[in-house]
Amino acid sequence: MLVSQRIWRVGQSPERLPEGRLASEWELEEMIIAKPEIVSDQWMIIGRQEETGFNGRIDLLAIAPDSSLVLIELKRGRSPREVVAQAIDYATWVEALDAEAVARIYARFKKGADLAKDFEARFGVSLDTEVFPYQHQIVIVAAALDAASERIVAYLSKRSVAINVLCFKVFECGVEKLLSRAWLRDPVESQAASATTSKSPSGPWNGEYYVSFGGEGRSWEEAVKYGFISAGGGTWYSNTLKLLKPGDRVWVKIPRTGYVGVGRVSGFSTPQTEFRVSVDGKQVPVSDVLASHQLPDDPEKMEHFVAIEWAETVPEDKAINESGLFSNRNTVCAPKIPEWRTTIDRLQRAFPKYDSV
Repeated sequence: MLVSQRIWRVGQSPERLPEGRLASEWELEEMIIAKPEIVSDQWMIIGRQEETGFNGRIDLLAIAPDSSLVLIELKRGRSPREVVAQAIDYATWVEALDAEAVARIYARFKKGADLAKDFEARFGVSLDTEVFPYQHQIVIVAAALDAASERIVAYLSKRSVAINVLCFKVFECGVEKLLSRAWLRDPVESQAASATTSKSPSGPWNGEYYVSFGGEGRSWEEAVKYGFISAGGGTWYSNTLKLLKPGDRVWVKIPRTGYVGVGRVSGFSTPQTEFRVSVDGKQVPVSDVLASHQLPDDPEKMEHFVAIEWAETVPEDKAINESGLFSNRNTVCAPKIPEWRTTIDRLQRAFPKYDSV
C-alpha cells in the first residue's frame, strides 16, 4: 500500500495545501540533525556521512535505547530501488562494527564526545556493547516509493529483516513550508525484528514471547496481585506491548534480576487512563491501586498495561537467573534465535505449571 499524505487548512471551507519541495535533500538531513524526532524521538544521532569502505557514505547513523544501531539513508535523487539496494549494502558495513568503532564514529560526529557517557545521560541506562553489531535496522527516508521497492521491503520484512521506509512530504502554507511524514510499516515491527537478531542463525519462532518488566518504580508484587505487565516512559518502551494479543504466552524477566513468571495475555495494550483491575470483585482504575508507581500525565510517556492471567510466578528473590538465558531491553519481543529456544526449554523446567492457563 503506497503511502499518500495530504494536509488541509482548517476552516468553514477547508483548503488543501499544495505540495512543495525542499531545496535539496541535504536540507532534510540538516533538519534531522537539528531535530532527530523528525524520524524518532527515541533515537540518538551518533554519526553522519561515514565512509563505509564500499565506495560510499552512510547518510546518518543513530542508536536506540536498547543500544541497537539504526542506519538512515536518504533517497537523494536515486531511484527508490537503488536506495533500497544501497542501504542493504551499507548494512553489511554496520554489521561489521564493534563497540570501539561505534565509539570512534560518535567522537567524529560530536568532537571528542564519549558515547557511553552521553548514551546514559540520554536514555538513563548504560550502553550495552554486547548487541554490536548484531542488532540493527535500516530506515530509508524518501519522498516517494515505487511499487517494486515496496514489494522488496515487504519481502525482506516478512523474513525478519529489520527495514522500514519513512515517507515525507513538503507542503506550502503561505510563505512557510510544512513537513509531514508517515511510516510505510508500523515502526514496532522493525524495532521488534532488530531486537531479535544475533550472530547465530535464526530459525522458526517458537510462539513464546519475551517480556522485560521493571524499572521506574514498577512493582512485580503489584503486577502479580492485579494481573498485568506494563511499560512507559516513552513510546519506544510502550509500543512493543502492541505485539501481544489475548492467548499469547509471555515469559517475564526483571532486568538484572531474572525470570519471575509466565502467563497468558488476556487483553490488548491499554493506556493507564483506561486500564482497570479487579479489587474485591469490582473493576477500578489502575491508578487507584498502585502504591509504588507514580503514573505520568505526559501522553508520550504514559504507562500502558496488558492484562495477564498468571500460570506461575516467583518473588524477585527467587528469580531464575542462570548463565546463558536470553535477555533483551525491549519490553516485548518474539525471538527467533537458538538462545531463546534453549531459554524456553530451561524455563519450562523451572516453571512446571507454565501451561496451566
